Amino acid sequence: MDIYGGTDPRDIPTYSAGDAARYLNIPESTIRSWTVGYRYRVTDGKKRFYPLIESKTRDPLRLTFTNLIELHVLRAIRQRNIDLQKVRMALDYINEQLHIPHPLAHQEFQTDGVDLFIERYGALINASQQKKTLLRDSLKSHLERIEPDDSGLAIKLYPFTRTYDHDSPRLVVIDSRIAFGRLTIAGTGIAADIIAERFHAGDSPEQIAQDYECRVEEVTEAIRCETRPIAAA
Repeated sequence: MDIYGGTDPRDIPTYSAGDAARYLNIPESTIRSWTVGYRYRVTDGKKRFYPLIESKTRDPLRLTFTNLIELHVLRAIRQRNIDLQKVRMALDYINEQLHIPHPLAHQEFQTDGVDLFIERYGALINASQQKKTLLRDSLKSHLERIEPDDSGLAIKLYPFTRTYDHDSPRLVVIDSRIAFGRLTIAGTGIAADIIAERFHAGDSPEQIAQDYECRVEEVTEAIRCETRPIAAA
């Protein structure tokens, strides 16, 4: 039975800004500015910063799985302290060149779009080759944690749970088709929030691992991810 009524679960606005902040370890205020935008004051009056990522609903803000992927990739770009207005111009260029919806969440961005983005952004700010290399490396480490389906659109995300290095463990996963898109222990479908609830109710990681027939390190990783403080702005 199709529980989504024919809708691709990746397109369902499932996640709050708080959910996205916890899963991706990005400040909630940052997520809101990227998906809702904000107003700021300059000497000649108020200006508006328009969102870089289009959400389906803003009041309240709810994000799709595809939005999570876009936030994940955008974080890689912002790690290099890149100006957001220039990012917008470079992303507009990517949209024009690739002609696919949500290019940051598509495999074609990894194969063709990264170089297009880096060269376009580099031209906008006259970036050095070293800066371009750092940006490419950051994008590569983030894109490696995305698994596409046969159409090339992201279907799974293994979020960074400790550091942003490529060898950060992949013990938990977000898959919009599993557990209604909640964070789960990879390969099991066991929701991380259920694991955390049992732990806080007094069960030991060893007992939980035995009950769910998984490894203790998987249980402790799920607990840690569900209870870690949200990144500071």
